[in-house]
Amino acid sequence: MSSINVDDLSDQQITQLIVQAQKAGLSDDQLLQQAQSRGMSGIQVQKLQNRIKDIRNKNKSSKKSPTDTTSNQINNRRKISSRDSLTDTALNKPDLFIDLSPKIFGSDLFRNSKSNTFEPNLRLATPVNYIVGPDDQININVYGNSSVDWDLDVTPDGNINIPGVGVLNVAGKTIEEATSTIKNKLAANNYAIGKGTNVKVGLGNIRSIKVIVQGQVVKPGTYTVPSLATVFNVLYSAGGPNNVGSFRQIEVIRNNRIIRHLDLYDFIVKGSQKDNITLQDQDVIRVPTYRVRVDLRGEVKIPALFEVLTGETLQDVLNFCGGFTDQAYTARIKVDQVSDQQRKITDVFENDYKNYNPLRGDKYTVAKILERYENRVVIKGAVFRPGEFELQKGLTVSKLITNAGGLKEDAFTRRGSIIRLNPDNTTQQLSFNIMDVMNKPASDILLQREDSVIISSVFDLRAKYNVVIKGEVRKPGEFAYADSMKVTDLIIKAGGFSEGASAKRIEVSRRVFNSDPRVRNSIVAQVFSVDVNSALNDEIGFTLKPFDIVSVYSLPGYETQKTVKVEGEVIYPGYYTIQKKNEKISDIIARAGGLTESADVEGSSLKRDNTAVLGIDKTKIDTLELKREQTDRLKRLQRTFKDSTKNDTTQYRNNYVGIDLKKILQKPGTGEDLIMENGDVLRVPKQQQLVRVNGEVLYPSAVVYEGGKSFRGYVLNAGGFSPHALKRGAYVVYPNGTVKGTSKFLFFNIHPKVKPGSEIYVPLKPVTNNNTAQTILGFTTGLASLGAIILGIISLKK
Repeated sequence: MSSINVDDLSDQQITQLIVQAQKAGLSDDQLLQQAQSRGMSGIQVQKLQNRIKDIRNKNKSSKKSPTDTTSNQINNRRKISSRDSLTDTALNKPDLFIDLSPKIFGSDLFRNSKSNTFEPNLRLATPVNYIVGPDDQININVYGNSSVDWDLDVTPDGNINIPGVGVLNVAGKTIEEATSTIKNKLAANNYAIGKGTNVKVGLGNIRSIKVIVQGQVVKPGTYTVPSLATVFNVLYSAGGPNNVGSFRQIEVIRNNRIIRHLDLYDFIVKGSQKDNITLQDQDVIRVPTYRVRVDLRGEVKIPALFEVLTGETLQDVLNFCGGFTDQAYTARIKVDQVSDQQRKITDVFENDYKNYNPLRGDKYTVAKILERYENRVVIKGAVFRPGEFELQKGLTVSKLITNAGGLKEDAFTRRGSIIRLNPDNTTQQLSFNIMDVMNKPASDILLQREDSVIISSVFDLRAKYNVVIKGEVRKPGEFAYADSMKVTDLIIKAGGFSEGASAKRIEVSRRVFNSDPRVRNSIVAQVFSVDVNSALNDEIGFTLKPFDIVSVYSLPGYETQKTVKVEGEVIYPGYYTIQKKNEKISDIIARAGGLTESADVEGSSLKRDNTAVLGIDKTKIDTLELKREQTDRLKRLQRTFKDSTKNDTTQYRNNYVGIDLKKILQKPGTGEDLIMENGDVLRVPKQQQLVRVNGEVLYPSAVVYEGGKSFRGYVLNAGGFSPHALKRGAYVVYPNGTVKGTSKFLFFNIHPKVKPGSEIYVPLKPVTNNNTAQTILGFTTGLASLGAIILGIISLKK
């Protein structure tokens, strides 16, 4: 962590760090504590804190933040009182900075737990140079004129006992030498070796050996491994070199003498195992500390920490990393060097890569190429192949247009423009006549780097041409205009006539561009009446112009069916289609078979859509009433602290028409016998027995109707008026939809009569300012002063 420079980290890396911290349950303070505990300096920790703060502010201003998550809110609520507990929590979490720390080149080879690259293969053919020792098993296969198989274990003394032949010492011999000795022993014991009898000697079970691994490895110690194990096998078991261990100067010590130096870069870079020797019992593998390690970062294929040996150059380091990326600036590499008591910056140029010798602590940064072009021009707009082109020598506007496939037919040729960069990177615009540039060489313009040529289309310089069709067509709307478009063409685009459309009376309205604003009755639109063939095959029909509006009307007398619904206590409830324009309530009741014996005639109601009654949108009314009801309920909850509103069944019946069905049926055809309209719902309820009391009463409830009981009696059955009840504003909603309020006589409130099925509603008393004596005195004093001023002005005039 001591090598991390926060200034070198991108915003994306910081954001990823914050997200990982939140997933691990760490707050920002804990994240900074972990950075400090991992070795980051105090200055870098402060920089990291500032970067985190800046990124959070940017995310808040842009209203999208991958870091402002629920886990962050939890972290903000998590208050840790002890600094020690803060540190402990941070240390117990996974290392979040492991991906930011520069990797040691080659360390992944030993850190991959799933890798079996260095596991010893025990199924190999016996190496000819293998040294036989105690606990090995020798397989002797005699075949030919004689046939016998022996599996013989090597004793601690290094001997094998061949049945019928005798004891033979093989310890310390290679498998090749042991084979020769065995053949000679068998030949001396009357085996016709080489004369019709052959011998094959190999290893069966191999012995185990102990190897010592010391120095800068992850897991030093003594390892028991198969005798076929190599240096790589044992290093893998020991976890490889640690953070300060050398990858390039590993020593193999046998009998107190260094017999081999191992360079892991030979295997990592070239795949060579020339020094990966087979180990023997009590061999020592020693991993010293590295001598020179450099940091290579930026636009290279494998950014990492590389170990450098004496005599190697910067070019060797570049070879280790696989070379530059495609976006690398290769002409120069910036080097951050250690210089006595401080650091310094040096540039190494491409010609010196093979001569520069890396020094201790060097940090190399390979920059990215600039996001700009040295020979690019751009053409946009009404050409066949717009885009980017090479700035060739002598390239002019006319040549660029030709390279772009030429002008389109809709190109506006009177004026084009060039957006050009000034030396200070500001822009200027140059205008030219396209036709002059194309036809007059003297008018042509020589292009420069990063010039952008713009050729406009005539369609970009005018409003979009369209026509509109409304009325009795299947798909009314706006359509693109085309030259010579007929009314019939537009009707076909709109899906044809709808049912009931009149083809004999169509109006076309056209814009007027010469209306006289000084004349009061000046014409603001031209209107044409058009007849169209109902088959829509009229080729000579009326020709449209841009922005025309076509209106298609319905046939005279065409009507769609209109239905009403009859509910409740009638003989045949259900839906009925209106037969005549003047069909009334009494007619519908008669068609429904009349009323049943249990019908409440006086409580009958007519529900009609608000659009027909009030001329406004029903959904808007419902929304306003809902808000009003919610506000009233909230005030009642705040003032009474009771859940009395659960039983509030108040209905704002502005879509109910109050009717007197009893009178209508007694005198059909009178003014109260309303004409039915589409969607009407006529409801005849059963005889009612309840009265509902709601609003500002102590216990809103439903009360059994009693003929002689007064308005106040029903309110008392609901607990009486609440302290905030507006008694003079109480009203009754009758079952038929009519409403009657409280009247006043002298100082007395005259409440309306209550009928079965009625609903009493007591509203909330409005909040008023308290007029205290001091307030009244203030108002009086102000009025007196104002009067004195007026009298003074009048006296002055006299």
